[in-house]
Amino acid sequence: MTKLEQNSGYDITAYDLGVRADTTELIARRWRAECNARLTREYRCGIVFSFGTNDVAMEENKLRVSVEQSIVNARDIVAEARGWLPTLWISPPPVNDEDMPFASLPGRDRYFSSQRIAELSRNYRKIARTLGVPYLDICTPLLTDVRWLTYFRKNDGVHPRASGYTLIAKKVRDWPAWRNFLNHGADQNNK
Repeated sequence: MTKLEQNSGYDITAYDLGVRADTTELIARRWRAECNARLTREYRCGIVFSFGTNDVAMEENKLRVSVEQSIVNARDIVAEARGWLPTLWISPPPVNDEDMPFASLPGRDRYFSSQRIAELSRNYRKIARTLGVPYLDICTPLLTDVRWLTYFRKNDGVHPRASGYTLIAKKVRDWPAWRNFLNHGADQNNK
């Protein structure tokens, strides 16, 4: 995505701070320090969040993070970010339920569910609206996109092949809040 925007003439640098299998509890502990180390006032900066998939994974018959706690964590993270820098929020994408369980480690299975992700996304959208942070729901349209599940073939069921990420990038690039973010530094009241 960064390369696409650079090729379109935008002077953009992106730092992916994602850590595989991180939940919102883990992200809440580290995001601010990691952003502080990378984002300076010398440049126009902003933050784009997308998290939640790992919260609703079932492991040993329980959610890794309850929906209620995920909502609290997300609200705290995004509210703090919004008070600091222009902030955008993108929902977690659905998974391929037919490929579950996902073997996170040998002998350690996690069960992801597009239905649980969609429920979390609806809750996140409400938080974003309350906070005045632009929110892009990619989960809902991808659930009904016939191409989406084909992008998981010969993969792990949680992470699509490159064509799946290209589809997500197109949705983000077409999002008016993203265009505004690039062009004007993200007016946080623009939803």
